[in-house]
Amino acid sequence: MSENAAGAVIVISSHVVRGSVGNRAAVFALETLGHPVWALPTVVLPWHPGHGRSTRLTFAEADFDAAIDDLIRAPWIGEVKAVLSGYFGNAAQARSVARLIAALRQNNPELTYVCDPVMGDLGGLYVPEATAEAIRDHLIPLASLATPNRYELAWLSGAALEDNSAIMEAALALGPSRMLVTSAVPMMAGGTGNLYLSGRHALLAEHRVVENPPNGLGDLLAAVFLSRLLSGLEDEKALQLATASVFEVLARAVKRGSNELMLASDASSLSTPMAMVQMRRLVHPAQRRKK
Repeated sequence: MSENAAGAVIVISSHVVRGSVGNRAAVFALETLGHPVWALPTVVLPWHPGHGRSTRLTFAEADFDAAIDDLIRAPWIGEVKAVLSGYFGNAAQARSVARLIAALRQNNPELTYVCDPVMGDLGGLYVPEATAEAIRDHLIPLASLATPNRYELAWLSGAALEDNSAIMEAALALGPSRMLVTSAVPMMAGGTGNLYLSGRHALLAEHRVVENPPNGLGDLLAAVFLSRLLSGLEDEKALQLATASVFEVLARAVKRGSNELMLASDASSLSTPMAMVQMRRLVHPAQRRKK
């Protein structure tokens, strides 16, 4: 993929010294797949806090906002075709990124913005509620694609999501024209799924559950799926390849006994995954309403 065809991607998320989460996962994946990346950290940590004590290095809100101003005024800003945001250190950062998206779209209305609302999981929110609210109120409305897990979507929509029909209804109500929901309700025993919903498609990509997975899977999936869409693939093929890549990287890391995804060792899984993924076409909510 040529640099001009790929387009540059601004990635805004956490940075760890050791590991493959946040920007470390997304930047590696996008560069492996041929995209120049502009990487802006929101916080810096030695490693994922799940591994133990991890000192959090933060930026003053005014300094982060000034860096956003620099990006908006950058002479190379025309290179940028997409923005991907993930974990935020505070609510002000989310509002600053909303300003960045609005400014970039003045020059390029076709800019793709992927909002990965990294805010919580089955145990609830792990960011302050003000940060989650800023993502919901300022970034989700701007997103070309949002990639929440099921629990994040439940918080964003204020609805209990016990089945895939409820997930799809919540995704449609939330607003982005495309939604990729991880941890969807599986149809195969012992499986897990990624549910993708657009104005035309309702797709479920399933694979077997891998126990005790390392962190960073959502960061990786958002980046790989974005790359596949930017390359011009149809939605179904993009979902199949992105899901296969993440599943393959995950399975290989766990087989080696690693507590982190091993992206450098498994770069071929990003470009040419071999893992099998079960693809299903679901009944789109719009089709049910016509009956």
